[in-house]
Amino acid sequence: MIFVTGGTGFIGSRLLFDLTAEGNPVRALKRKTSVIPPFLRDRNIEWVEGDVLHVGELEDAMRGAEKVYHCAAMVSLSNRERRQMYRVNIEGTANVVNLCLSLGVRRLAHVSSVAGLGREKDGKLITEESRFDYHDQNWAYGISKYESECEVWRGLAEGLEVVIVNPTIVLADRDWTQGSGRLFGVVQKGMRFYTPGGNGYVDVRDVSACLIALMESEITGERFIINAENRTYREIFSAIADAMGKPRPSIQLKRWMLEIAWRVNLGYALLTGKEPLLTKDAVRAGFQVTRYSNEKIKKATGIRFRPLDQTIRDIVKEHEIHH
Repeated sequence: MIFVTGGTGFIGSRLLFDLTAEGNPVRALKRKTSVIPPFLRDRNIEWVEGDVLHVGELEDAMRGAEKVYHCAAMVSLSNRERRQMYRVNIEGTANVVNLCLSLGVRRLAHVSSVAGLGREKDGKLITEESRFDYHDQNWAYGISKYESECEVWRGLAEGLEVVIVNPTIVLADRDWTQGSGRLFGVVQKGMRFYTPGGNGYVDVRDVSACLIALMESEITGERFIINAENRTYREIFSAIADAMGKPRPSIQLKRWMLEIAWRVNLGYALLTGKEPLLTKDAVRAGFQVTRYSNEKIKKATGIRFRPLDQTIRDIVKEHEIHH
């Protein structure tokens, strides 16, 4: 039996869709407050309510599993949520690893992030070997993902077969007010501005395909960057604008503007009790150019990544159909 944590999330839901298409018996963990995506409601999935921080619930849900995909995680740029993010991402992963070992699970595929990788200087490509360190360029989310990987490596040392994937920014047709969906939401409203940074991007369908291919392989004790293309933020916003028939962004923001803006926004958030819309980490990311190698995963699985422009057109088309 296959067990998936984070089954209603961005990556987990697509993974469940693909696993059930192959006729596999699948059990998935969901929190009581999570909503099952409509495209999964008629799939052959045994849903179990629980939380990765509740060991008793998690143990009951995982019992009988041979393969586990650990997709559950918390993503936040807010310092207010740092402690809870550490608990979910680090302690939650430790719970999954411990139960894999005690229940006799054979293989674990852990979904991490490129945020948990080291950074390279002088524009060099970031690889699986890029060394992480705890300097101030590594924000709380990155630290939480790096330390969650440490729990997985501990499981490897104790006899568990493991693989780790480190996706870049994952694109899919989901809520345009959250996560990477905000890229589409802001362009839809009219995006005139851009920052000079850049990042890697990948289609959620390709992330799922890589996860399944790695789980079904004999590979263990390895991690893999999952990245289709590296693009600047101006390029990605322009591609989305073209797909929507909207004007491209044309005004480059200066760093000092956003340095003032995030501080003003933080003050407003403290006064109102609301979450800040702009944070120090978000500003920093907007001016960084980070580029990722995908050679290792291509050699391991033979995957041919979908062109990013096609992914964007598919997302916009699906959104138009359903909205």
